[in-house]
Amino acid sequence: MIQFHKVKKVINDVQIIKELDLKVEEGELFVLIGPSGCGKTTTMKMINRLIDPSSGTIEVNGEDISRKDPVQLRRNIGYVIQQIALFPHMTIGQNVALVPKLKKLDPNVYERRVDELLDMVGLDPQKFKHRYPNELSGGQQQRVGVIRAMAAEPPIILMDEPFSALDPISREQLQDEFVRLQRTIRKTIVFVTHDMDEAIKIADRICLMKDGQIVQLDTPHNLLQHPADEFVIDFIGPKRLQKHLKEFNVSTPSHSVTPLQPGMSQGGRVR
Repeated sequence: MIQFHKVKKVINDVQIIKELDLKVEEGELFVLIGPSGCGKTTTMKMINRLIDPSSGTIEVNGEDISRKDPVQLRRNIGYVIQQIALFPHMTIGQNVALVPKLKKLDPNVYERRVDELLDMVGLDPQKFKHRYPNELSGGQQQRVGVIRAMAAEPPIILMDEPFSALDPISREQLQDEFVRLQRTIRKTIVFVTHDMDEAIKIADRICLMKDGQIVQLDTPHNLLQHPADEFVIDFIGPKRLQKHLKEFNVSTPSHSVTPLQPGMSQGGRVR
């Protein structure tokens, strides 16, 4: 679905991304995580050409995206950010319908889709569709931001720390809602986070980065049971590692396990 081939990014003579090779499968919830400055957000933004690579190619469905018009490319890729930025002068229904309207889709079709999406995230269309953003809570606005990215049925959705500004209770509720929603819609989602608990909870696979490179790319279960090196163990944290291993009902990993090769995939979701 999405493939990086020897992608590099250099800014002011600093190599931000160092020859990145990875593949995101269709229908996968793929999480990019790592310390600040590791290149995770740069990697995600190259998918919709908010940032262009210095070298290498990125393909979506086998097509080199550098040959596509950036505006048209972005209209077919949903995008959700931390500060959701709903248009305050538009109703919730108008906000959600914005991209389908720009794409000149059939209004009868996308208006029904708006109602369906609001229902899917627990916002009654009769009650919320004609309200304005300032009449909603932060968690409700974030739900609207998520479904706005889905309204035009994009095959790919990019999400840049979309829940990090919420209070812990709202964040956990929205994570649960998001996991349930993904089971229904099965979109290809690239999700950036700095929160390992969040990554473990939602991901099909987790790509842990450091200094513009992949340290380990694996399922949550294998990341916890077979951390590639000390950096992975330190980033997960010993207490978190013990906690999640108990939830997965597996033994504590040995620090001397054979490291997985960067980019290695085991596939599948573990809950």
